Amino acid sequence: MNETVALVATGGALIAAGTVLLLSRPLTRIVLGTVVIGNGVNLLLLSTSGAAARAPLLYRVFGPRRIADPLPQAFVLTAIVITLALTAFLSAMAYRAWQLSGTDDVQDDVEDLRVAYRAEHGEDREEHREGGARRLPMERERRARRRELLGAAEEDGQAGEGGTLRHPRRSDTHFHEARRRARAETRAHHALGARTEDETAGDDMWETILGADR
Repeated sequence: MNETVALVATGGALIAAGTVLLLSRPLTRIVLGTVVIGNGVNLLLLSTSGAAARAPLLYRVFGPRRIADPLPQAFVLTAIVITLALTAFLSAMAYRAWQLSGTDDVQDDVEDLRVAYRAEHGEDREEHREGGARRLPMERERRARRRELLGAAEEDGQAGEGGTLRHPRRSDTHFHEARRRARAETRAHHALGARTEDETAGDDMWETILGADR
């Protein structure tokens, strides 16, 4: 029983250490992490055979009750072969990466960065489109209020030439302030839209999965 507990504890420690190595960027550490995890899994498989016993090859001498279960040992042999093949593949990949770039660090994928960039600018465009759609009713409401003020001024004789209000001055001040604010918002919206289109104008729609949303 003590031997089984030792196998389980050692296997868990190896798997934990291999996971830490596997989550790093250098491919060399990833290869080592794969090997360490494979050894930890082998120990856990070996611990499933139960308590320590005789080798299964000598079952005729000791009897079937005093030998270890041979099935987990066969699983361990299969796992060793799989780990060896995966280690060879990762080692070749690390060597090829070192030949091409001079380092074995895993680089960021350019296509993933482009997709994230396009998605971010797409969200900005949608927000500004929604903002423009929300501003249209506000502009119509301002124009309606302006017409009402002009109509009331004409009835009272306060309208001047060209439909401008001579009185009260407070209405003129609010109107000009609202017009300046609306013009500033419109200029900012057009500038951001033009800048976004210029930044994405050279992108090929077929090179990213978000090309169809343009």
